[in-house]
Amino acid sequence: MVAEIETVSLSKGEAYIVEIEGLKTQFDVFRFMKRLTEAFGMKAFMVLHLPGKTSIELSANSVITNWPAELLSIYDQQKMLSDSALLRRLRKTTVPFRYDLGETVMRRDDGRTDVVASLFTRFGLVRGAYFPVHDPAGGRGAISFGGDREAIGFEEELLLHLICVHVYGRLAEIRYQDIKSTDSLTEREIDCLNWTAAGKTSAEIAEILGLSEHTVNHYLNRAAKKLDTVNRTQAVAKALRLGMIK
Repeated sequence: MVAEIETVSLSKGEAYIVEIEGLKTQFDVFRFMKRLTEAFGMKAFMVLHLPGKTSIELSANSVITNWPAELLSIYDQQKMLSDSALLRRLRKTTVPFRYDLGETVMRRDDGRTDVVASLFTRFGLVRGAYFPVHDPAGGRGAISFGGDREAIGFEEELLLHLICVHVYGRLAEIRYQDIKSTDSLTEREIDCLNWTAAGKTSAEIAEILGLSEHTVNHYLNRAAKKLDTVNRTQAVAKALRLGMIK
């Protein structure tokens, strides 16, 4: 029976890894993670960089997540990250661990254990697991899954750990590719993206920069192609996310 479970897990793992390797964008990874979370009977996931000791906002360290926006907002507004028992544990270990808000090991030193437990219970995230990960440069992070199903089993934990390692690595590769693509953008392409972000049309940008409308469209189309996007709207959104334009 054990051998049968391991064979099924390995088969699933191989299929997931092949899929992860084919993901092209951060949004592709988001959709994959959302589907994976649901497949394991969980409600929410988060991929995060390990917050520094002075960090006070979880949202600032989140890479991708489908946590309810209200939950994340309340968590940060009440500065619940500062004495998180889960974060303390993440800083001390590199191995996966399961959590349950009802366990004494999850108690906080600031006396807000019940407040935090009540908040997460309200959103149905009472138990789950954290998987510490790292990128090729050595940067530490973690991927979490939460819900109200029974505790994750050993075989599930092994499979999810394998998947998380590949997901975090793929996100790092996508980030590197994004940075590499931005290095190849010309000054004119960045100018056109900036003015597009400001709400200007091609004709207006042409007048501002002293170019023809055809040339402006050419720059925008070339920028979209370099950024691996399908149109100027997506190109502007990606450029904003990467900090290329403001």
